[in-house]
Amino acid sequence: MTDSERHEQADAVREFLSTRRARITPRQAGLPVLGAKRRVAGLRREEVALLAGVSIDYYIRLERGNLSGASDSVLDSLSHALQLDDAERAYLYGLARAATASGRRPPAATGRIRPVVLRMLDAMTDLPAYIRNGRFDILAANSLGQALYAPVYDSPLFAQRGPVNTARFLFLDPGSADFWPEWEKAANDSVAILRTETGRSPQDKGLTDLIGELSTKSDQFVQRWARHNVKFHHSGVKQLHHPLVGNLALPYEALDLPADPGLRITIYSPEPDSPGRQALDLLASWTSSTARER
Repeated sequence: MTDSERHEQADAVREFLSTRRARITPRQAGLPVLGAKRRVAGLRREEVALLAGVSIDYYIRLERGNLSGASDSVLDSLSHALQLDDAERAYLYGLARAATASGRRPPAATGRIRPVVLRMLDAMTDLPAYIRNGRFDILAANSLGQALYAPVYDSPLFAQRGPVNTARFLFLDPGSADFWPEWEKAANDSVAILRTETGRSPQDKGLTDLIGELSTKSDQFVQRWARHNVKFHHSGVKQLHHPLVGNLALPYEALDLPADPGLRITIYSPEPDSPGRQALDLLASWTSSTARER
C-alpha cells in the first residue's frame, strides 16, 4: 500500500467513525445527560470509549484512522457502542483488514463469467436478470434484462466505452431521472453500496477509478459520498420507468455467486398477474417481435 493509499484509508476510517459517533445522542446510548449545553450533537469521544470499554487514548487513536492491530473483540465492542448495523459492521471490519494487510495488491477479478452461469442466465426467458460486479458494471444480461435496461444500454455514455455501468448512468446521464422515478433513493443506495464495496475491496483500482471519476464529474455523488453511509443490497422492490411499458414496481433478489467472488446476479420476479408481470410480458413480446424482424 502506498503512502497515498494509507492516507486515504486513514481518512475513510476517521470520517466513518466520526459520522457514526455524531448521529447517536447520549440518550440513545443510555447515558445520562449532564449539563444543558454540549458542544457536539452526538457522542463525545470519551463516551464512545466508555461504551466500548477502551481507554480514551486508544479510541482517539482509532478515530484518527489507525485500526491496525485492532482485535475482533475491540471491533465488536466498537460496533455495539456505535450501534452499527450489519452493513456498517462489515465495513468497519473491512477497514480493519485493510489496515493490517500486506502492501501487496491482490490480483483483480477477471470479470469472466463461466459458461454454466451464462446458460443459466439465458434459460430465464420470462424473468429479467443480469450479472454485475461490485463496481456496477453489467457484465452479462439475458434478453429480457437487456430490454428492461434499454435506456442504460442506449446511453451515449457507453457508445465509445464499456461495459455498461449503472452508477455512471445514474450520475452522469440526465436521462437517469426518467428511468429511476425514485432517483434520490437510487442515488443514495448506489453510493452506499459503492462505499460498502470499498470496505471489501479497498485495493480495487477499477473501483477507485470509478469513484474518482464520479467525484470529479458529479456534485450529487460528492454530497452523498461524504456521508459515509454503507448498505447491503440483497432484495427489495425496484421502481423503474421504461419508455415502452411505463412505470414498473419489480421485486428483486440479488444473489452472490460463491464460485465467482465479486460477481452477483440480480433477478426481477413480479407476482403472477400483477401489473409488473403484465408489463414484462408486453416487453418480452415486443422484444421477441423486434428480434424476428431483424
